[in-house]
Amino acid sequence: MSISAWTTIGVIGAVFAALAFTSIAPDIALVGALGFLLVTGILSPGDALVGFANEGMITVGVLFVIGAGVRETGGVDIIANRLFGRPKSASGAVTRLMLPVAALSAFMNNTPLVAMLIPAVNDWARQLRIAASKVMMPLSFAAILGGTCTLIGTSTNLVVNGLVISAAANEEQALGKTDLPHGLGMFDITWVGLPSALAGCAYVIFVSRWLLPDRRPAISRHDDPREYTVEMLVAPDSPLVGKTIEDAGLRHLEGVYLAEIDRAGTIMPAVSSLERLRANDRLVFVGIVDSVVEMRRIRGLVPATDQVFKLVSPTGERTLVEAVVSDTCPVAGRTIRDGRFRSIYNAAVIAVARNGERLRQKIGDIVLTPGDTLLLECHPSFAEQQRNSRDFYLVSAIENSNPPHHERAALAIGILLCMVIAVTLAETEWFATIPSRVAALGPVVRAIASLSMLKAAVIAAAAMLVTGCVTIGSARRSIDWSVLVAIAASFGLGAALEKTGAAKVIGSAIIDVSGGSPWYALAMLYVVTVIVTELITNNAAAALMFPFALATARNLDANPMSFIIVIMMAASAGFATPIGYQTNLMVYGPGGYRFSDYVKVGVPLDLLIGVITVLIAPLVWPFHS
Repeated sequence: MSISAWTTIGVIGAVFAALAFTSIAPDIALVGALGFLLVTGILSPGDALVGFANEGMITVGVLFVIGAGVRETGGVDIIANRLFGRPKSASGAVTRLMLPVAALSAFMNNTPLVAMLIPAVNDWARQLRIAASKVMMPLSFAAILGGTCTLIGTSTNLVVNGLVISAAANEEQALGKTDLPHGLGMFDITWVGLPSALAGCAYVIFVSRWLLPDRRPAISRHDDPREYTVEMLVAPDSPLVGKTIEDAGLRHLEGVYLAEIDRAGTIMPAVSSLERLRANDRLVFVGIVDSVVEMRRIRGLVPATDQVFKLVSPTGERTLVEAVVSDTCPVAGRTIRDGRFRSIYNAAVIAVARNGERLRQKIGDIVLTPGDTLLLECHPSFAEQQRNSRDFYLVSAIENSNPPHHERAALAIGILLCMVIAVTLAETEWFATIPSRVAALGPVVRAIASLSMLKAAVIAAAAMLVTGCVTIGSARRSIDWSVLVAIAASFGLGAALEKTGAAKVIGSAIIDVSGGSPWYALAMLYVVTVIVTELITNNAAAALMFPFALATARNLDANPMSFIIVIMMAASAGFATPIGYQTNLMVYGPGGYRFSDYVKVGVPLDLLIGVITVLIAPLVWPFHS
């Protein structure tokens, strides 16, 4: 190998070491390595920046906006509750998460699926009081495993299918015949993919209790000294009406508890879990601010004070702000109602915290004293306007506290489903044949068939913005730039391995060791492809290893289909490193993972999928017919 090839391998090894043994963020480590290869001339500027123009990376960025639209309307809670339910344990949560995600991923590209489900899974884990580290890696792994079940489940399968079509055409042109198919069927890979997905999900569920970390913040949310008393009203049209406290999910809220119910003037303390909610029940909660924010996202609960409905600013533009009353505040010493707090500040007080004291008056009847901390619903400009005001000692905006647009939840979910259905149809061969049978549908079918994942995502994101499901500000804040930069940089490192020839030399050398045994060659091909996948992107690994697979099959005079299927499975089996598959990178931060977490869980999973693939593929496609 050349010096540039050895240098590239050394740099990538340094990246792995940095991720494994230091706290350096993946995007910083990857960009640093990319910068080194650029400065040393191993990569040209075009090669180094190729990932930043990659369609897949841009698609992930657009999908963050779509996910924000679903989250801002409360659609995330609906999806999470319908798909995942309310399991009683962490192992149960992993089970309830992986199976539906794997099923969805079989018919939808796994990368956008993970991008859209990350906020839903994060909120769901918080509601269940489960560390995000227990569910984020299973989310990524389930999406990868499900993607191996059909031709359209992952772009890797489509890349290999394109290579098969091209190779078959070339052989026919050169030799006049070929034993390669002119394209793989929708469910050809299912023979291997489905058993692998089932076994892989079962493995992750089984080991989740021991191998997945339980990583929580060093400072507990329950350590917050500001304990608010807040009243919420069960709206007359609320879906909670008729449900028990337990079924409504109000019994085990993290960081907040239901103190009492005021039902038409009758106070019900120590409420039973079996008590059924009625319209216009006033629920009194006591808890910390983060929990109050989460509680306000529950559909059918609204602040009991009518002052929020009198605010000038639209509901979608409001946020929550904490403000500490000073001794010069004009409302100090007066009740919130008599002091006309809303009229003076265009902000509604929805809760008051006073040194941990339980305030039993209704919000409007509370007499404010200096040092009281108010939880306000107001326009975001309030924080800037009052930050230096003498009326308050401290003013602090609470991030991501906009009240959800529940009335647009169905619209947001509908936009999401339309995008999923359109992309799925566009990648389905039989859909393109409809115009030949029903001419009137020709223009519609051709329009849908021309949609790529990126085009469909851009249309869906635009629809979210136009319909008001998400604001421009929320859309901007929703994009996780560190994830996008890490994905883009990983493409650049993959380009370096290909350009310098390092990956090709290593791959051919190891495969040569296989000798004349087709079984051994198949196993070696899987191992090498997995290693390459962990170093570069899955699609690049598939494209790089396909010629080796075909050449090995020809040298052994064996059916090439077994070798092709092994390439498809191995190129998707990037479980052992965070950069092995881009969905692993996407959950790395939200899950609070370390490099070693992927190694512990992923290496056995890589081997398990390999054993299943190598055993089943030759049974379905025998080496010699």
